[in-house]
Amino acid sequence: MEVLHERCAGMDISKKDAKVCVRIPSTRKGQFTHTVTTYGATTNEVLRLRHDLQDAQITLVVMEATGDYWKPFFFVLQETLNVELVNPRQAKNIPGRKTDVSDARWLAELAAHGLLRASYVPEEPMRQLRDLTRTRKNLVEEQNREYSRIDKGLQDAGIKLSTIASHIQTVSSRRILDALVAGERDPRVLSTLIYYTMKAKTPEYIEALTGRFTEHHAFMLKVHLDTIDYLHTAIETLEARIDEVMEPFQAARDALTMIPGISTTVANAIIAEVGPTAAAFPDAAHLASWAGVCPGQNESAGRVKSTKTRPGNRYLKANLGIAALAVSWSKDNHLHTKYWRIASRRGKKRALIAIEHALLVIVWNLLHDGVAYTELGPDYTARINPERTKSRALRQLRNLGYEITLTPAEAA
Repeated sequence: MEVLHERCAGMDISKKDAKVCVRIPSTRKGQFTHTVTTYGATTNEVLRLRHDLQDAQITLVVMEATGDYWKPFFFVLQETLNVELVNPRQAKNIPGRKTDVSDARWLAELAAHGLLRASYVPEEPMRQLRDLTRTRKNLVEEQNREYSRIDKGLQDAGIKLSTIASHIQTVSSRRILDALVAGERDPRVLSTLIYYTMKAKTPEYIEALTGRFTEHHAFMLKVHLDTIDYLHTAIETLEARIDEVMEPFQAARDALTMIPGISTTVANAIIAEVGPTAAAFPDAAHLASWAGVCPGQNESAGRVKSTKTRPGNRYLKANLGIAALAVSWSKDNHLHTKYWRIASRRGKKRALIAIEHALLVIVWNLLHDGVAYTELGPDYTARINPERTKSRALRQLRNLGYEITLTPAEAA
């Protein structure tokens, strides 16, 4: 097999240190020597590693994406060396030889023959934006968990607030929770705190708020409510910082928010994950594959065994799922019509994946080509393929027991 990099290095990184295998030509023609050295994970050790690799005239350094432990090595080595971050799935070791040393040597061998693809590592501004949007997502999830803990405590006290209210995050629910913490126990008094549009439900609220709420429950409820308030403040602070960092990419965000289902929050997350121009992805198909929203490929002997989607960028995929759900609830747009057309045949879950893929294709075209979004309209499919629309309508009527005779409008 052809050798593309005669002088290369493979790194197996852990939290404490890194095993580095340097592969260089031997004194014997056509042969190579492999030297494995252990370096610490501190900055001084990484600088020493960079100096040693430069002295060895290494032209390519390959490391696996292991948690966040690769970052101190990657960003320091990248300043002076050609460094590639690769997916561990591409560099699975030989069965029976699973050690840190053999991992490093195997990476060096694969790198020498050009058998690994470099992963996408964004520039510094995008990495900072990623930190902000991902942290915001984590705090929102933690806030939702706190509400779940509150509901668990209310159930223990026999308070069935979550069964009568749409959810316990409403203004009315918060008024009732604050009153419970303040010492109010009378369900009739508590029911007066609901919003005026729900006064018709007062008897149901009185029934649901009758329980055995104790001082212990009040103490625990206050702890969770204080945590929610703290998280709410932190989320608002993050959102303000995100708006500041997003100022240079305001045009891209405005373009994305024109797409049905994509809010400002989702647009921020998409730009943070793929970049303001999606330049790292040669076409929309590559982006969809990287995000994990396209059919997988598993074919053998002419038989397709599975088309299940592969794992992708979970942050991007989660935000695309939010946008796809919003599309399913929206009206008067092509994507909404497409969702229900697919859902009627393949089910709602597959329809959501299809809409996620369609959204990502639109996102790539908008960011890469700098074009504006154009709404095709809910009747787009019927306009481009009227015969199929007519056949579907006739088939549905025949299934209902009708005999149909069609007369062209011109002859009517």
